[in-house]
Amino acid sequence: MESLAVIENLVGFETVSRDSNLPLIDFVQNFLYDHGVDSRRVPSADGRKSNLIATVGPLEPGGIVLSGHTDVVPVDGQDWSRDPFAFHRRGERWYGRGSCDMKGFIGIALSLVPQMNRLRRPIHFALSYDEEVGCLGAPDMIEVIRQELPEPAGVIVGEPTSMAAVTAHKGIVGLRTTVRGYEAHSSQTHRGVSAVMTAARLVSHLEQVADQLSKETPSDNGFEPHATSVHVGVIHGGTALNIISGECQFTWDIRNIPDDDPQVLIDNFENFCRREVLPGMRARHQGCSIDTEVLARAPAFDDSNSSILGLVQSLSGRSETYKVAYGTEAGQYQGAGFPTVLCGPGSIDQAHQPDEYIEASEVEAGQRFLQALVNELSS
Repeated sequence: MESLAVIENLVGFETVSRDSNLPLIDFVQNFLYDHGVDSRRVPSADGRKSNLIATVGPLEPGGIVLSGHTDVVPVDGQDWSRDPFAFHRRGERWYGRGSCDMKGFIGIALSLVPQMNRLRRPIHFALSYDEEVGCLGAPDMIEVIRQELPEPAGVIVGEPTSMAAVTAHKGIVGLRTTVRGYEAHSSQTHRGVSAVMTAARLVSHLEQVADQLSKETPSDNGFEPHATSVHVGVIHGGTALNIISGECQFTWDIRNIPDDDPQVLIDNFENFCRREVLPGMRARHQGCSIDTEVLARAPAFDDSNSSILGLVQSLSGRSETYKVAYGTEAGQYQGAGFPTVLCGPGSIDQAHQPDEYIEASEVEAGQRFLQALVNELSS
């Protein structure tokens, strides 16, 4: 199967988000050029990474955008049984970082380019960078698509959905809070202000906020978990056991259902810091502070009435629709006015895992789906 060879090449590029994706972009551009397809880059500000846009078929309205991200999550500290960047088969599974999320979809789509010579409506490839760290790369690419390409009928984001149509997902905001206290000997707690203990109070507050959201949100809204979640993932602080900590930093995220505005939660958190916590800190030392910065933000997605939903369901042969808790670039496409549906091979349960894999049957299902799309746009 030609698609497996392309996927193997894509998996072989170590496009962890902290690194450049340009070698993969070079490969895809050369692949497309060899098949007579021009493409253009939409680079990052520092030039270390790039999106890629390519149109196959006539420059006419009514085409379909196939969207996928080229970056993958790290493998550091994960217990892989083999080289994570060597695509390989064991039984009915194909293993490798990105095999499921989401180089499988991209590879299948690219492998069908030789069969797109009869397209009457175009297929637009839209490959992004830095999706895994907050959907940072896609907005500039989406703006180029909006302004410069003939208006497409819609966007299929090929995230791993087991080939079912996903019409809604949560948004995400990534944040970092830095607490600056005042150092003193740990025997003189009346003089110092512990940044670590203050951060612990703030983390406890965020846990209470999450619990309250869970209680207040209807449980039958189609999401699992059903409510907007608040989660602290990393915390660092302090110097030694016998020094009252001067600084502590924690990173956290909000994953909001479409009906919730994450900015309200951020504003409430900052009000809690300013009114309930900082006065006590500054009563001991005026230099104390609590600062929160937004690291990444991607909107929620809800397009249950998408005009291309019927097409996706027909091509996949599946009528059911789902809502998911993870975030994607779909909300950014929807925000730009494009009808959007998530549908791609593989299960999200395998994404980001050690020994990430995609079932051989899912590769075949993805092949049938995208071949049917090519046939539909050629008729």
